[in-house]
Amino acid sequence: MTVPATTARTTPSGIKLDDGFSTKIAPAADPDVSFWEKTVQPPGDDGGDPIPTTTMHNTLYRTKAARQLIDSTDCVIVGAYDPAVKTQIKSLINVETSWTIAYPDGSTEDFYGYLRTAEYAALAEGEQPEGTFTITVTNWDPTANVEQGSVITEVAGT
Repeated sequence: MTVPATTARTTPSGIKLDDGFSTKIAPAADPDVSFWEKTVQPPGDDGGDPIPTTTMHNTLYRTKAARQLIDSTDCVIVGAYDPAVKTQIKSLINVETSWTIAYPDGSTEDFYGYLRTAEYAALAEGEQPEGTFTITVTNWDPTANVEQGSVITEVAGT
């Protein structure tokens, strides 16, 4: 029987982001869409649920295996908005286009996706109205008809 090997943590390479300000996102289909970003949650990566591999020959533990493909999680923006955005949003819903996130250090992340939902918080005196905009990452270039994940363009020194 083998046991997992111990691995020592080493110092990471690169330069960490110290502050999320100012992060912005732009759809190629409407780069001046009328919302003002307050928070931008970039898409993440998801390996999916494990594949159960337990058999009647296991003796103590349930076993599982990793999947082969990676999914991308949604990108979520919360922001202030001009009521005109509601018309703009309708023209972006379900439109597959490229999106660009500009990070505070100048790095960018480009991905294909579509605006899936636009939800608006209740309007109240003394509070700035906000909307939540959810983008589903498709990992598919609709022009070239090929699989394409996110592309990070790092600034010098990262």
